[in-house]
Amino acid sequence: MNSKISELRTKALSVIEQAADLAAIEKARVDLLGKKGELSAIMKMMGELSPDERKELGALANQLRSDMEQALEQKKSVLAAAALEQQLKAEQLDVTVPGNPLLTGAQHPLHKVLDEIKEIFIGMGYEIVDGPEVEYDKYNFEMLNIPRDHPARDTQDTFYVTENVLLRTQTSPMQVRTMLKGKLPIRIIAPGRVYRADEVDATHSPVFHQVEGMVIDKGVTMGDLKATLEVFAKRLYGENTVARFRPSHFPFTEPSAEMDVTCFRCGGKGCSLCKGEGWIELLGCGMIHPKVLRDCGIDPEVYSGWALGMGLERVVMNKYQIDDLRLFYENDLRFLTQFN
Repeated sequence: MNSKISELRTKALSVIEQAADLAAIEKARVDLLGKKGELSAIMKMMGELSPDERKELGALANQLRSDMEQALEQKKSVLAAAALEQQLKAEQLDVTVPGNPLLTGAQHPLHKVLDEIKEIFIGMGYEIVDGPEVEYDKYNFEMLNIPRDHPARDTQDTFYVTENVLLRTQTSPMQVRTMLKGKLPIRIIAPGRVYRADEVDATHSPVFHQVEGMVIDKGVTMGDLKATLEVFAKRLYGENTVARFRPSHFPFTEPSAEMDVTCFRCGGKGCSLCKGEGWIELLGCGMIHPKVLRDCGIDPEVYSGWALGMGLERVVMNKYQIDDLRLFYENDLRFLTQFN
């Protein structure tokens, strides 16, 4: 028995020393110290010995167990340190290597130009107002001097929810809502999404955006309107921009006009963008009709005002020479990244 314990010691220390990894150490522990291991087999044979022999050999076996456990732990620590070092070498980073480029977002061209428009009008003392996209017929048409039998309704292609509720066809209802509050003077712009039953093509969409503007005060004239819009055009498109006004007709303004600006591509000389005319239509405007003021509780004998309305998509298409409105809504990164 004494020789068996001595032989096991020699074998165990050799096996532990030769273990190449943590898996080999675990196998050695099970083979040497497990319930079916070699040391347990020796301990089972001690029942055949005398009490004195069991005492002597038991002490030797316990010492061997302690020595093997200590050797296993030491070897395990060495192998764990080596494995960690190998892992760190495999995972180390070269901080001098250039990183992957990060793709950053950018404003959508519609929002980008809308922010410019807001800044221009805010700088001139205007407030920005917002309102519901699901609107009453009363605010969208009737109080803007467009009764149910008015021919202008035929050109609106309106989405009706009920007989008296609709998806707004313009942001003009916000002008009415603001006038009804009775707080004068008024100087606002009302940007927002609007809806019309148009077929989708290069210049039409059932969903688009408008920016309405309105000023009401004592002594407001058509000259104030023209001066304001000329300042707006120059700040949006550049100081060399020239504006012209053509007579037009809108039910809620009288007199009415449409404003053109010099073509941004050719500077007014004539090109394919402006169809050789040198001018691009930008917006409609005019003096607010006295009936509209009166219906909103404002005395047209004391107060006067003007209003404007522009399609945001048209303004952006003119500014960036975009020829297809659908590009704004297709989310094509090849198009959108040009505005970074």
